[in-house]
Amino acid sequence: MRKIIPYNPDLVPLAKNLRNNMTVGEIALWREIKAKKIGARFSRQIPIDNFIVDFYCKDLGLAIEVDGSIHFEEGHQENDAKRQKRIESFGITMIRFRDLDVKNNLSWVLTEIEKTIEELKTHP
Repeated sequence: MRKIIPYNPDLVPLAKNLRNNMTVGEIALWREIKAKKIGARFSRQIPIDNFIVDFYCKDLGLAIEVDGSIHFEEGHQENDAKRQKRIESFGITMIRFRDLDVKNNLSWVLTEIEKTIEELKTHP
């Protein structure tokens, strides 16, 4: 049975907007992971607590983030670390990829996601 993860309902309209305005990297990754193509069902732009994660698999408690260039500017990495720690406090596993890696090395990204999925399925 899935755990119920808290979320801020005020974020739902923003999440819907983000779904309609995904980055090139997010679009490329979504094409490869939607419809259980890699063995797990993902949703996109999902509110968790007071944040929105790019992709989330409820059955495995797996969040995937695609970090664009803004995430590497001053102060953003500290904020991302705090955000990730908070999300992981709900028992969620989070993996992050640089947008450039998704665009330039998608097969590696998919392999890493598949490894994580397999680990979570065998060691929940």
